[in-house]
Amino acid sequence: MSIIRNAIATASLALAVSFAPASAADISGAGATFPFPIYAKWADAYKKETGIGLNYQSIGSGGGIKQIKAKTVTFGASDAPLSGKDLQDSGLVQFPMVMGGIVPVVNLAGIKPGELVLDGQTLARIFLGEIKSWDDAAIQKLNPTAKLPKQAIAIVHRSDGSGTTYNFAYYLAQVSADWKSKVGVNTSLQWPTGIGAKGNEGVANNVANTRGAIGYVEYAYAKQNKLTFTRMINKDGKPVAPDADTFQAAAASADWKSQPGYGVILANQPGADSWPMTAATWILVHAKPQDPDALRAALKFFAWAYEKGGKMADELDYVAMPAKVVQQVEETWTQEIKDAGGKPLFSLTN
Repeated sequence: MSIIRNAIATASLALAVSFAPASAADISGAGATFPFPIYAKWADAYKKETGIGLNYQSIGSGGGIKQIKAKTVTFGASDAPLSGKDLQDSGLVQFPMVMGGIVPVVNLAGIKPGELVLDGQTLARIFLGEIKSWDDAAIQKLNPTAKLPKQAIAIVHRSDGSGTTYNFAYYLAQVSADWKSKVGVNTSLQWPTGIGAKGNEGVANNVANTRGAIGYVEYAYAKQNKLTFTRMINKDGKPVAPDADTFQAAAASADWKSQPGYGVILANQPGADSWPMTAATWILVHAKPQDPDALRAALKFFAWAYEKGGKMADELDYVAMPAKVVQQVEETWTQEIKDAGGKPLFSLTN
């Protein structure tokens, strides 16, 4: 069983037992499916090292935001950053945890992973329902030597509120005026066509089982399910494949402090090696938590993941946050997250 399969198997088990009574020491969280594999892998290692578990519900970014605002979990997780006003109004602190890539995945006979090339305009036209067959001239032009079938394109998209959808739609809006005006950018969309599936898991399963399908998932899910991912023409006009190096290239020049809550979107970044649908995922916690001890335990877990989780992230083709950003985030914790008496829950000497 591969590293990724182990991680997702662990994550699936955690989800399956999420309604069982958790240990009082366990850390509770809910939200994005995008980072589910790496959170599961970190949780397994942290449990072995400290005895403290992570009870994480992979329910989508929208669900995670709702649960943290309702104070039913210690932390929420979202791939769509909240605005500065929303953070302030909700009393939340937001910080990035890890980065990865969103990839188009297809189910086409005779096409191997990375063999098919798409650009942003063509991808947008497919999801707008304008390109209906795999042998369309626009796809043929990008793939002159490929044997593309005369087969209807079956579009699979997320049905739940999803940060993966937000980042995917953000990219399409950057490269297609039609997408921007007709569909726009949000965690939930009025899709012009296609069938919906819940979570990265649901999209991956639907594409795997539907001949002629195309969908979008976080890269670890594509690898786990042995799906055929496409290469993409990036902003510099170069065809690139998704991997940790191209995700890192897209994130290299990001100014994380330029947006409230480090809410920088990494889509369509310049650079010959940049993957155009690179994305971060964020953690949301209350600045003044109802249960300071629970949040203190969560911050210790996040600090451990920053310090020791980089190699595990690499193994799953995620990208760890740069050391400079980690330092800024931990300074934010000391400045903004406090108990009822005004004492910081996290110290840089922890």
